[in-house]
Amino acid sequence: MRGRRPASPVVRRIEAASTISDDDRQWLHGRLKELKNQWATRPKGLPECVVHGDAWVGNVARTAAGPLLMDFERASFGPPEWDLVSTAVKLTTTGAVSAQEYAEFCETYGTDVTEWEGYELLARARELRMATYAAQHAATRSEWRREAQYRIDCLRGRAGAPPWQWKGIM
Repeated sequence: MRGRRPASPVVRRIEAASTISDDDRQWLHGRLKELKNQWATRPKGLPECVVHGDAWVGNVARTAAGPLLMDFERASFGPPEWDLVSTAVKLTTTGAVSAQEYAEFCETYGTDVTEWEGYELLARARELRMATYAAQHAATRSEWRREAQYRIDCLRGRAGAPPWQWKGIM
């Protein structure tokens, strides 16, 4: 199992994003480079451990026996904050969870990743992954084009302050 490299799919996604402008593509590459440099010197957080790598509600099935975590192709060894940031950005970036829901999540987990000094770095990396995911798939699914461009515009400061009310893409 390799160490956590949150930028690994982003380059491929940027290159596959044929509907975005060259200016946006260049900006996304620059943002990725900036985040990679910051990742190397990120603040210490919780002890590193096995992380899911793509921990979000879509990878949890509710069963009679309780929740079941699925989809482990991105599992690796790394900072547990990487898994926690997925839920945190749903509050701070996309507005998909309420403050009450997020507080309940933090109480259950026992920590609030947004209070960690490295949160902004991980949130920016997660946002970049989410935006490039949409941009990659917009190349083959025209109904995603508007959302993909909106996400890029948000990251570039062209759409006001977060939370931005990003739409789910499946």
